[in-house]
Amino acid sequence: MPGPLPPNLTTVLAITGPLGRGGIPPYAARGLKQTLDPIAAGAMTRRTVNGALVNLAPPQFQKYKSAITGSDQQPPAIDGIFPGLPVTVDCIVELSFPTGGAPDRPAVPGSSRIEGNFVFYRPRLDMLITGYSIDTDEYGATVGWKLDLAEV
Repeated sequence: MPGPLPPNLTTVLAITGPLGRGGIPPYAARGLKQTLDPIAAGAMTRRTVNGALVNLAPPQFQKYKSAITGSDQQPPAIDGIFPGLPVTVDCIVELSFPTGGAPDRPAVPGSSRIEGNFVFYRPRLDMLITGYSIDTDEYGATVGWKLDLAEV
């Protein structure tokens, strides 16, 4: 479980872009969920003549895609943000590795913790926005949103 939130923050998620664009305003963060999945190009599996399954994808294709969704009273700060815009994401999702090892991605400062024989951390990823959508339930006074991203 991520540590306590710093004062005046409503979420551990941070999205920053060029010219100060992007972000999560107050009352836009409840109901946040994030997925972190490997991109399809990272797995190019084939069978050898002996029947063993191998991955032929080069290591530079070991990248993530992500979807962040929320449902609250306000939308995220995405005015002027369109697909193709680079952003830095301090993820909600935690990754882990055995103690004595090293993280595969940069860790969000202050997010690392040790539990048993494992280190847990939230990655900070440089990503491109690949799409987003917003919907508003006027009667229910909620704004739902989804942001799709891919690691650069």
